[in-house]
Amino acid sequence: PQRIYYLSLEFYMGRTLQNTMVNLGLQNACDEAIYQLGLDVEELEEIEEDAGLGNGGLGRLAACFLDSMATLGLAAYGYGIRYEFGIFNQKIVDGWQVEEADDWLRYGNPWEKARPEYMLPVHFYGRVDHTPEGVKWIDTQVVLAMPYDTPVPGYKNNTVNTMRLWSAKAPNDFNLQEFNVGDYIEAVLDRNLAENISRVLYPNDNFFEGKELRLKQEYFVVAATLQDIIRRFKSSKFGCRDPVRTCFETFPDKVAIQLNDTHPALSIPELMRILVDVEKVDWDKAWEITKRTCAYTNHTVLPEALERWPVSMFEKLLPRHLEIIYALNQMHLDRVAALYPGDIDRLRRMSVIEEGDCKRINMAHLCVIGSHAVNGVARIHSDIVKNSVFKDFYELEPEKFQNKTNGITPRRWLLLCNPGLADVIAEKIGEGFITDLSQLKKLLDFINNETFIRDVAKVKQENKMKFAAYLEEQYKVKINPSSMFDVQVKRIHEYKRQLLNCLHAITLYNRIRSDPSKSFVPRTIMIGGKAAPGYHMAKMIIKLITSIGEVINNDPYVGDRLKVIFLENYRVSLAEKVIPAADLSQQISTAGTEASGTGNMKFMVNGALTIGTMDGANVEMAEEAGEENLFIFGMRVEDVEALDRQGYNAQEYYERLPELRQAIDQISSGFFSPRDPGCFRDVVNMLMYHDRFKVFADYEAYITCQGQVDQLFMDPREWTKKVIRNIACSGKFSSDRTIMEYAREIWGVEPSATTIPPPNLPRD
Repeated sequence: PQRIYYLSLEFYMGRTLQNTMVNLGLQNACDEAIYQLGLDVEELEEIEEDAGLGNGGLGRLAACFLDSMATLGLAAYGYGIRYEFGIFNQKIVDGWQVEEADDWLRYGNPWEKARPEYMLPVHFYGRVDHTPEGVKWIDTQVVLAMPYDTPVPGYKNNTVNTMRLWSAKAPNDFNLQEFNVGDYIEAVLDRNLAENISRVLYPNDNFFEGKELRLKQEYFVVAATLQDIIRRFKSSKFGCRDPVRTCFETFPDKVAIQLNDTHPALSIPELMRILVDVEKVDWDKAWEITKRTCAYTNHTVLPEALERWPVSMFEKLLPRHLEIIYALNQMHLDRVAALYPGDIDRLRRMSVIEEGDCKRINMAHLCVIGSHAVNGVARIHSDIVKNSVFKDFYELEPEKFQNKTNGITPRRWLLLCNPGLADVIAEKIGEGFITDLSQLKKLLDFINNETFIRDVAKVKQENKMKFAAYLEEQYKVKINPSSMFDVQVKRIHEYKRQLLNCLHAITLYNRIRSDPSKSFVPRTIMIGGKAAPGYHMAKMIIKLITSIGEVINNDPYVGDRLKVIFLENYRVSLAEKVIPAADLSQQISTAGTEASGTGNMKFMVNGALTIGTMDGANVEMAEEAGEENLFIFGMRVEDVEALDRQGYNAQEYYERLPELRQAIDQISSGFFSPRDPGCFRDVVNMLMYHDRFKVFADYEAYITCQGQVDQLFMDPREWTKKVIRNIACSGKFSSDRTIMEYAREIWGVEPSATTIPPPNLPRD
């Protein structure tokens, strides 16, 4: 079969024990066996460390995709880096985020198997020698890549795929072969320099930091993986048995490489280097093979997130790849020039090399010219990709551009994390939905079924009680389980607008204070997420959330009508607890900034209602469930563009909206930071004078919309009917559907639903 290689610098796997039991159909048996030993399986599950080898959406998507590819019986491999330290653990000290190293391998990792027999060399630095026999990359430094394999089981189909993560090892002669003969100790200690490549995950989400170590990581995973792919291609019975060397004509029919963002973009010049320099394939033939093999997924349109590497860094680290990129770019620009004679500006816009004070390589442009398919991750995002980010490239090759709306695996995000809801659903429609989530549509027949309404509401209440108990046990915070659980969990970023949520909390607080005897719908506002350690504004946002909580939670006038809780150290295992307990899901990014979002889908399938903008996959969620069954508010992409043309003036909203003015004045005056009245001046200054994400422009619509949320929450029956409608319409957002589309429309393979025989039965 054709093999699929999913290349990603992040795999945000979380815990593995329960997922393995679920997918092997062993959960009940294991629970029972452990219970008979006088133990509690949940206690055991809580001991396992999360594999936090990712930052957020992009890394978690890769993990969901592995689950779906195995469940659909695809011959797929995930390839990445075995970081010794994953995403940092977040501690809140005095209301501020403090990072500590995530030493997740401290007690070993029972799920991985080292495969030293497949260790491979990776080359860095050196120089290029052009000889009559061809091009040689010589005098390089070598680092060894040691593979660690983790099994990826499909759901009850006896398929087990592999995730192979590379770890960096210094060769035994490292720094000893050189002239520093005398200093043996120094040389051995320097092995760390090589092994640092796989030491730590860069903790930036949607932000590019052009560090040499990161470029080394990107080449390291690519070089090791491509050697592995080619070894496997040659050893399989498909390489037409040419005794001298394998012919690579059939390579794209046997191998598909999916690039998860531009991070593994070096796959394109590396495959060219191997084909041309090592395998002596003709340049144009090699380029055809490379393009037919690779496909690129774009994950963001934020300019600060796009990878633009300095040419000077490439020249030093990967001199041959730089030559290849120059040659590919020349070929590409010649083609553009022929089609658009005299259009110099178009050549400048479309070049892989950006001219300027510091020449840079635009990795997204490299991916577009080097791939046969380019996709966005939600319909609105794919449209933005075609009409703005890669507009020129779309005009050149419109057939290249596709949409693949993201999804989530229903095994982890329904069956595993919300067994109560899964049971109530299965009782009504059977278990088919677990591998075909579109079957949830059958629940529409039960929207007015009183017992079903009651059962769904009961499961939600149980999940809320359980989460409230967890918060009390772990963080000593008492919350009111009958309040609305209003949840925003995601990485802290200005574009995700946690600040808009803060302004709502303050407004609610001020309304209670101004009329304490009035009846209010009680809310527990929970906000969680990590800030990149170097992102000052994101860290200030966390401090603001904790400071608001400090004031509101200790005000006797408020009582338990309003609480603001910051959820510390948000991660996969915490998501599995909070999402099933949520009533309201906040998805409030400025329209046109969140490529897709996947948390939005997890909340939808777990019976929360969504308050959100028309951004990312929210658009398709509203389309599936009906816009009237989500709380949609605020500017659309067109409105944001119009406001940009007109010029966004925050001052105008500040002057016109008294509740907004009051909230900002309180933040500004030190009402929430009495010990340090000037604490939030940077935040207020940003909101008033350079807010790229237009928080004030959506404030009024947001507050109004939150009022509608309160109204509906006071009618539990109508609320639950809306919940059921949302669950029933969430089927599209399974990663099984997403992967089927990738398979058919990009990789050219057909997924199989057949269960292969278990290993204890003879095969046909």
